[in-house]
Amino acid sequence: MKRIEDLSLSHLTVSVDEDGIATVSLNRAEKRNALNAACVEDLIDVFSLLPRAGVRAAVLRAEGTHFCAGLDLVEHHAEDRRPEDFMHICLRWHEAFNKMEYGGVPVIAALKGAVVGGGLELASAAHIRVADASTYFALPEGQRGLFTGGGATIRVADLVGKARMIDMMLTGRVYQGDEAIAVGLAQYLVPDSEARAYEIARAAASNPPLSNFAICSAISHMQNMSALDAAYAESVVAGIVNTQPAARGRLAAFADKSAARVRPNE
Repeated sequence: MKRIEDLSLSHLTVSVDEDGIATVSLNRAEKRNALNAACVEDLIDVFSLLPRAGVRAAVLRAEGTHFCAGLDLVEHHAEDRRPEDFMHICLRWHEAFNKMEYGGVPVIAALKGAVVGGGLELASAAHIRVADASTYFALPEGQRGLFTGGGATIRVADLVGKARMIDMMLTGRVYQGDEAIAVGLAQYLVPDSEARAYEIARAAASNPPLSNFAICSAISHMQNMSALDAAYAESVVAGIVNTQPAARGRLAAFADKSAARVRPNE
């Protein structure tokens, strides 16, 4: 199996610490981390490998002051692609984001600055999104004469609802701050998004890997099923996860009252 350090990456950097926390960094700060075709291939390579490399959680971050400004429109304009060519580009975006969402490794996105267009599609494929005061969200495809091609109709619409997504695309509406949290674009709004993202990653990494795999893959699969099929699939997954050896000590601690209790925030 290829190792993370053996990956040949053009626009991403990856490192893994001693606790199994991967840091995946977008590295096109001069382009506001816009996604070109090579960057999407990097994402596919990285997120294909992380679940098989012993990684327990991943923080997706970016160099510079912006998370991701979306599709590299300069490259797109210069390539002057035919419809079928761009369709295949879109399918690679879907491949990359599906690897993130369904791979079974918790992915926490540390957001800042622009999370726009394809950048929002990228962020929405993460399991948890952490924003800071500089973060703003938009889908300006309508103003550019474009349409989303990287899964916004699936993931962003699921986060904010169809009506809000249509409004964002038609009018260029920008969300930020508490309003962005209220509509579901991110789960946390904090002064330092990277610091909180690592806190969340370490908390998630303390869970049994099989539990995390189920949480970070099965839920998304079940949302694509009928209610009857999802109920059956949930029962199968629960049967496997809830009887895993790694859970026995935790259940014993709950039974003898030595486990930490769930309490409201002070």
